[in-house]
Amino acid sequence: MKTLIPSEITSVQLQTVMQTAISPRPIALASTVDKDGNSNLSPFSFFNMFSTVPPVLIFSPSRRVRDNTTKHTLENVLAVPEVVIGTVNFPIVQQISLASTEYGDGVNEFIKSGLTMREADLVQPKLIEECPVNFECKVLEIKSLGDQGGAGNLVICEVQKIHIREEYLDENGNLDQAKLDMVARLGSNWYSRNNESNLFEVPKPLITKGIGFDQLPEAIRYSRIFTGNDLGMLANVEILPEGAYHSDENIHRQAQELLLESKIDEAWKTLIK
Repeated sequence: MKTLIPSEITSVQLQTVMQTAISPRPIALASTVDKDGNSNLSPFSFFNMFSTVPPVLIFSPSRRVRDNTTKHTLENVLAVPEVVIGTVNFPIVQQISLASTEYGDGVNEFIKSGLTMREADLVQPKLIEECPVNFECKVLEIKSLGDQGGAGNLVICEVQKIHIREEYLDENGNLDQAKLDMVARLGSNWYSRNNESNLFEVPKPLITKGIGFDQLPEAIRYSRIFTGNDLGMLANVEILPEGAYHSDENIHRQAQELLLESKIDEAWKTLIK
């Protein structure tokens, strides 16, 4: 296993490793205003949700690695502690990339990227019309993580109001994950897309308790066919099915095909003699 000590490699190398390894990352499109009310728009992939009650989002406009300068977004939220955070999906990903261009002070990235400003209800920054979801937020705290290039600044935001484009709702009025077609940031210039062709579900053992790897029959647990994912699915049942179990690898392959379709019960039936 290759090992790295952060202090022994360059900041650029460290950033490349971390951004590639810690992925995919959701993208926050942050709309802010400066002290004079001028709008600014910039995407950040150091972003996620951290609390439901209260509803808290955090994004981090880091100091630039190359020259240790700060971004307009950080300067704006320090001056006006409000932000609109828009989520990013595939139909607007190229416009979001354009908004990341480091334009000069006072340049409106809404105009440069062709995105549409809408008045927010509770905060000064503008809503982003094209984003699937907009969160109007008050900034609770800005926590600096350092003064060197690459140091983050955690902008801790409490959501005040949420706006959702109706074309991304299902028949019950809930957000439809497949319709959203979200994108996420990877390393270098890479992104990932999350649509119907690559979405999959994994049942969570929150209420029920899976039997675990240690309770799997040896013929299955030590099979040369089953992967860790396969065994994880088989070990997620509450009760081990009774019977003797096949050690035949051809039978294991048949069960594996069923697992690929998330047919766990059918896979177990195949494995029992």
